[in-house]
Amino acid sequence: MPLLEVADARLARQFIELPARLHRAEPNYIGPLENEVEAVFDPAKNPLLTNGEVVRWVFTDAAGVVIGRVAAFLDRDAVDVQNPDLPTGGLGFFECTEDQSAANQLFDAGRKWLALRGMQAMDGPVNFGGREKFWGLLIDGFDRPPNYGMFWHPPYYQRLFEEYGFQLYFKQYTCYRTITAPLHASFAKRTEQHAGEFRFAHARKQDGEKLAADFHHVYNLAWAKHSGVKPMTMDQARNMAREMKPVVDERLLWFAYRGAEPVAFFMSLPELNQIFRHIGRRLNLVGKIRFLWEQWRYMQRRDKRMFGIIYGVVPEYQGKGVDAAMLVYARRTFLDAGYADLEMNWIGDFNPRMLVTIRSIGASIVKTHATYRYQFDRERPFERMPIIR
Repeated sequence: MPLLEVADARLARQFIELPARLHRAEPNYIGPLENEVEAVFDPAKNPLLTNGEVVRWVFTDAAGVVIGRVAAFLDRDAVDVQNPDLPTGGLGFFECTEDQSAANQLFDAGRKWLALRGMQAMDGPVNFGGREKFWGLLIDGFDRPPNYGMFWHPPYYQRLFEEYGFQLYFKQYTCYRTITAPLHASFAKRTEQHAGEFRFAHARKQDGEKLAADFHHVYNLAWAKHSGVKPMTMDQARNMAREMKPVVDERLLWFAYRGAEPVAFFMSLPELNQIFRHIGRRLNLVGKIRFLWEQWRYMQRRDKRMFGIIYGVVPEYQGKGVDAAMLVYARRTFLDAGYADLEMNWIGDFNPRMLVTIRSIGASIVKTHATYRYQFDRERPFERMPIIR
């Protein structure tokens, strides 16, 4: 049963097509857009390949049918790769039949490739890119469809990882609440306290430069000092605003300002998988036309689902209720726009303050993904992701 490195168009196509074939009978499965997965491995579309490496393998059975896949990658600028105590590479895009032997050979391939490049551990399944997409293994919530940018995995994948020797590095929680449920009375009190001190407004997607600048300012102050998170450049922020524009609903992009300074944001998108599930796996010309039609139909509904992608507060204003007041203003607009449900992009168990905030708005955990770590030195004591204090 050969392990084949993806080195031609035929194997690349088999790599891309495998998950849809494995999970086609699962009613909750929604696959990622194939174009977006292909872009991860395309030097023209993934800037990390300028100073990084990636390799892919597929695994076939005796009849030559692909039954497994995996990718390994190394971003030499990544914080974990540069960690002198435990340089750590990435393993991702894992899919496999319920065959521990096949999974082990896929994991072995990634481990050996990374070890040859000086790594002492590998995290997986992760993305060769940001944590907001293609990150983590689904270990709970199999009865719900995945949100845009996240994978659906069958329950046995957890066993394949853990029997190989992967250990839990951190859990990732996806939380849910209905928009119609009222916020706690304390939120209204916070709004009264901040009346006149702060201004709350949603972004205007026509003004992409302001959206990028405001996001860049808050993000770097709120998030860039966290472990594994690099500061964002203004060019990256502009690119984010440009990529979001075709799918964004500006009524879901909220900022709090003190004077002219942005001090907090809560940014969401329409839950795109509710649209993409009607389009197919490729966003080609026909797919784009269908997307515009399905997007228009979806936006007319009064039971839309929104997907919270990121939230942040400048440290100086954390714990002072500015985010609570912002959500009071935002919720009114969400309801007027016809949004009924909210799922939030995953929050790590290493971020207890954020989980407290999520509970305070009445949200509960509905899905759990896991990021695993495999240390090549099996005698070395294992440490989980440090808690954010």
